[in-house]
Amino acid sequence: MRTRPFVSLREKILASCGRVIVGKETVIEQILVCLIASGHILLEDVPGTGKTLLLRAFARSIGGEFRRIQFTPDLMPSDLTGIHFYSQKTGEFEFRPGPLFAQVILADEINRATPRSQSALLEVMEEKQITVDGVSFPMKQPYLVMASQNPLESYGTFPLPEAQLDRFFMRLSLGYMTREQEIGVLRRPDSLTLLEGVNPVLEEGELEALRDSYPLVRVSDDTVGYLMDLVEATRRSDLVQTGVSTRGSLALFRACQIYAALQGRDYVIPEDVKQEALWVLPHRLTLVNQSHLDSARFVENLLDEIPVPLEKL
Repeated sequence: MRTRPFVSLREKILASCGRVIVGKETVIEQILVCLIASGHILLEDVPGTGKTLLLRAFARSIGGEFRRIQFTPDLMPSDLTGIHFYSQKTGEFEFRPGPLFAQVILADEINRATPRSQSALLEVMEEKQITVDGVSFPMKQPYLVMASQNPLESYGTFPLPEAQLDRFFMRLSLGYMTREQEIGVLRRPDSLTLLEGVNPVLEEGELEALRDSYPLVRVSDDTVGYLMDLVEATRRSDLVQTGVSTRGSLALFRACQIYAALQGRDYVIPEDVKQEALWVLPHRLTLVNQSHLDSARFVENLLDEIPVPLEKL
């Protein structure tokens, strides 16, 4: 298997987004993993850390149309999917597509909308299509949804149910920049000006070729066993009410294959599993009320406790 196309795209995306976003190479790389895996992202972060700017830069880098949707309690599903309306000019009903028909979607503060509006995302995330009045519209590829949540404010919010959380491929967080990085941002030109200089780097057919080839990345029996040790540990622990589902183990397996290819390898090593588990597993766990840990810390503890398989000579 040739991994050079993966490495080349990774380098191009990091360089392109790096024109606008400073010091977030890891997050950008994980967004690329989700894109190749046809997955979607849950982003939990405080306001003002650059979520919209990051996704705008990523959308321009892959040549996709970007739309930001502010979720509010009065948002209706039809506000997202679109509606059929009667045109007096033609005398017929016509379809007006909603913002979900873009290719890169930022669903900002998704937990502020009602469950009915949140559920409007489920079909398009899973099936890559939107059905309105019995008519299905396939989405243009590539298609990526990144939903954000503010972890600090819970008043007036509607938490996502576990079944919906499980449909997100990863949960990421931008966090704050370092002091030196933020000083550099203060001194540089306006971000929107920099954004104008970001051009598409994804060539036609390139993404489809990568999606077809990443399943060829080899995963040894020992590494698969290590991955399953992590997954089964979440199901057996007394601190966990709901462990990682089969969808979660599949997501981790695919993320490891893609991440290994992006590093230039045609095989997965246990370190890939440890790296991707931090992004793929925590949001799929429901801890018991008595637990004093959050899900991310729980996964970190599992990675410290479960033995890593050694390479066989």
